[in-house]
Amino acid sequence: MFSSLRIFNYRLWFAGALVSNTGAWMQRTAQDWIVLTELTNHDAAAVGITMALQFGPLLFLMPLAGVMADRFNRRVLLMWTQGAQGILGLALGALVLFGAAQLWHVYVFALLLGVATAIDAPVRQSFVSELVTDKDLPNAVALNATSFQSARLIGPALAGVLVALIGAGPVFVINGLSFAGVIVSLALIRAQQLQVTPRLPRARGQIRAGLRYVRSRSDIMMILGMVFLIGTFGFNFPIFISTMATVEYGAGAAEFGALSSIMALGAVVGSLLAARREKARLRVVIVSAAGFGLACVGAALTPTYWSFAAALVLVGASSLTMMNTANAYVQITTAPLMRGRVMALYMAIFAGGTPIGAPVVGWAANTIGPRWTMGIAAASGLLAAGLALIWLIRSRNLRLRRTPDRRFRVHFRFQGDGRARGYEREMATQEIAIIESTSKRLG
Repeated sequence: MFSSLRIFNYRLWFAGALVSNTGAWMQRTAQDWIVLTELTNHDAAAVGITMALQFGPLLFLMPLAGVMADRFNRRVLLMWTQGAQGILGLALGALVLFGAAQLWHVYVFALLLGVATAIDAPVRQSFVSELVTDKDLPNAVALNATSFQSARLIGPALAGVLVALIGAGPVFVINGLSFAGVIVSLALIRAQQLQVTPRLPRARGQIRAGLRYVRSRSDIMMILGMVFLIGTFGFNFPIFISTMATVEYGAGAAEFGALSSIMALGAVVGSLLAARREKARLRVVIVSAAGFGLACVGAALTPTYWSFAAALVLVGASSLTMMNTANAYVQITTAPLMRGRVMALYMAIFAGGTPIGAPVVGWAANTIGPRWTMGIAAASGLLAAGLALIWLIRSRNLRLRRTPDRRFRVHFRFQGDGRARGYEREMATQEIAIIESTSKRLG
């Protein structure tokens, strides 16, 4: 379960990311709270607009960010993006502390943070493959999510208490300072122990080449479709949790933060279960997507605050099992020279759908109530699982057959994709050429 932590570089990265992620979750909680309760009169649509601005740049900048992740030094890029996010946190904290913050200020900072995150996300995802070997990559991806969700467990609860005691301003400042943790860890990493992949040379059509590669992989296309549905309409947790807490249960800031942490507890469990698996399997992605849909149905029907909290544990566990396994599967099965661009597309589809889904879900929460918006999340999970089943039937000949002992069993077979094999050979040829060219330059 923790095998990647035996590697010094990954252990250092894990610790720094945990500190940074804790601060980031504190800021998200404080940001959603002041938009909902201080800068508006419980306007869920304003929270949705804030989320849309924060995740919107992912749609437009991810293709460029993917090429940057394949072409430049990922460690150096991460230092710049993490530093930019820290400065934005400190600046917003100063505005709130001096009582000058207005709603449009939060919108502007959400947009700027989205730009920094859009560049950071594919670099961060693909950098993990440089810290560990391919054998340890599924475990490292799962532990990365565990770090993120552990921070989610601590950050919102801590932010809720601090907002109630001293206000939101100091929370933003703490977030800005927390990015020093990951920057220091990046500076201390032993460069000679990194599993550095060949860098992509400058050439035309590299974004198109990444898209062609993804189109040649029907399995990755299927996963991206699932990720789009759940990421767009299912992962709007700030809207779901804040409106359920305030509108349905009349809770305050501390209780709102506690709900986010409780859901993160389930997410940590899901991440650790994913870390135990040696391989990322498609069937786990499909089953956990269906489980997410059913868990959201249960959460929508809960009568009390504490029963809702219990349901959120299942929501967190199923959602992270699905997303971790999907992430690891895409990374492991992608050609190394394409990994940055493919992960950029993955993150663009996952987070970039938020500008579409968050305003819709926020409007629905204002119009038909928080419980029905949980139904939207449930539908996204069940539709994603249905999409995967259709793909299995068409691409892998999934059939339900009756055995001689009168039992029913599911059978399917893998049908290879000739176009995918062709692109794999093309990528291998490019990698050999890059390595030979680098060797000649170095003598």
